[in-house]
Amino acid sequence: MSARRKARELALKALYAYDISGTDPTQISEEIISPSLIKPEAKKFSQSLFFKVIQNIKEADRLIKGHVKSWDFSRIATVEKNILRMGICEFLFFDDIPPTISIDESIELAKKYGDKDSKSFVNAVLDSILKGLKPKERTKR
Repeated sequence: MSARRKARELALKALYAYDISGTDPTQISEEIISPSLIKPEAKKFSQSLFFKVIQNIKEADRLIKGHVKSWDFSRIATVEKNILRMGICEFLFFDDIPPTISIDESIELAKKYGDKDSKSFVNAVLDSILKGLKPKERTKR
């Protein structure tokens, strides 16, 4: 497993903890990401992704809501929401990651942590969001 995939898994776990507990993001990062034994650059990426999602959660959720017409947002499982949020933030703020990689990695997370239909759902929503983004909206950082 690549270092970045491990980093994404840590970010997902941290986002899940944030969603269910409402605990301060810095504390969550210190408890979940900081003690991990992954490479320092992967740990930095994990923390950056985690905090970028937290900072931009409303924008990510707005994009998700705009692309899941047949689903009520509240019915989307926490795991899937956070995988989508991560993929969106990679599209918007991480210009070193090709969007196809972000989608592929999101699908892998959905296979591992979601239910049997999660990978198809995540793929469809992220693909739709990516197609709807204007080139200047990609990588806003």
